[in-house]
Amino acid sequence: MNLAFKEIKKNKVRFLILGSIVFLVSLLTFIISGLANGLSQDNASLIKDLPEGQFYMNPEAEETYNLSRIDSGIQEKLINDYQGATALSIQMGFLNDQNDKQQSVVFVTSTESEIFSNVKEGEILLDRSMEEKGIKVGDRLTNPQFSGEFIVKGFVDQTKFSHAAVAFINMENYKEIYRVNDMQLVFIPKENAPEEITGLQSFSKQEFLKTIPSYKAEQMTLNMIVWFLVVISGMLFAIFFYMMNVQKIGLYGILKAIGLKTSRLFTMMWTQMIVITITSLALSIAISQGFNIIAPEGMPFSLTFNTTLILSGVFLVIGFIGTTIASLQIRKIEPLQAIQQGEI
Repeated sequence: MNLAFKEIKKNKVRFLILGSIVFLVSLLTFIISGLANGLSQDNASLIKDLPEGQFYMNPEAEETYNLSRIDSGIQEKLINDYQGATALSIQMGFLNDQNDKQQSVVFVTSTESEIFSNVKEGEILLDRSMEEKGIKVGDRLTNPQFSGEFIVKGFVDQTKFSHAAVAFINMENYKEIYRVNDMQLVFIPKENAPEEITGLQSFSKQEFLKTIPSYKAEQMTLNMIVWFLVVISGMLFAIFFYMMNVQKIGLYGILKAIGLKTSRLFTMMWTQMIVITITSLALSIAISQGFNIIAPEGMPFSLTFNTTLILSGVFLVIGFIGTTIASLQIRKIEPLQAIQQGEI
């Protein structure tokens, strides 16, 4: 370990450059991960915040929830047979506020349930983001396909779907707006949910999220960037230590000649990698968590400490692998040959 710190002190500029690059790469990874999580919540918090369970839709819909129709007889049987079962529908739409300004929303309705918000006919519950657009409790909102008015009864926190505010309405009002009688989906909590129901296609919560086109494409892109950056960090360590080792072949030959074991040289490099990585990660974690606190209200950014710890562990593992691969050449060094070829 003393050798490791002496090496860092002797070549502090080189190690500072490597540390700076690791810091920037890890910071960028944390920021993108926070954006991915934030966009995930903004896109599908309606579904993500539900308890674990199974969704069921008509297989003829081909995994497109808004094309699914659950037969009323099957719906009634499921609700009666499985405790906590709920039929629901989700559909994009819009409302006109009291100034006749159009506001995009996602209408959600369900049968009587403890999981979803239930309202009476003519009432509406909105995501709290609609408050920022000037809508208040007691306001009367309209929709061209609805013969009456919706009275705003309150707001719910962090309930969005496809980046739009959710509007909970009564099932009869939903049927009038969309001219339908059947619901789109059935949700059953995990403890009561069968894996398969004849005539219906089953989805876990994570599987159902992937049927939302915008969610799947968005998360796949951002997660690919995150893992690409993690791989880059491992390659940085491999290239850095490989170049360092090439320059120190003669030195390693002398150290081996005087009896220093190869395992000690590996330990020296692993120690250097750990010191650089932990120092860089500590700085990037502090900055990213600070940004998590001061991020603007409307920015979809959410970086949990659990996500940060997982990514930090991945960085350490990738750094260890990259350093080890770069250091394998040390095992092949013959002391006399290295002394003749290398320079101290």
